[in-house]
Amino acid sequence: MSGRTHARVCPERTCVGCRERAAKGDLLRIAVIEDACVPDPRGTLPGRGAYVHPAPVCLDLAVRRRSFSRAFRGRGPLDTTALRRYVEQATPQQTGNTVRERHG
Repeated sequence: MSGRTHARVCPERTCVGCRERAAKGDLLRIAVIEDACVPDPRGTLPGRGAYVHPAPVCLDLAVRRRSFSRAFRGRGPLDTTALRRYVEQATPQQTGNTVRERHG
């Protein structure tokens, strides 16, 4: 044995709203279906994905900065109505304490 600890590495992604790196499990995956951004909590929808903290603050930043169009490689303006509804209905357990402390 080399004496190194074998800590499990967890995948990290960057929130397109606040641009902070976080564990993949702490972020909500977004996919595009017919020119609309839709939440993909299980991460199973096909195609490119973008990640955002499930908090209204990060979603607002992403929309204002046009981050979704950039993340999905210039597909034009995308409808975020379903995504906004999902984030607003998220329970405090889903958003996590660190996101609440940082963004709200």
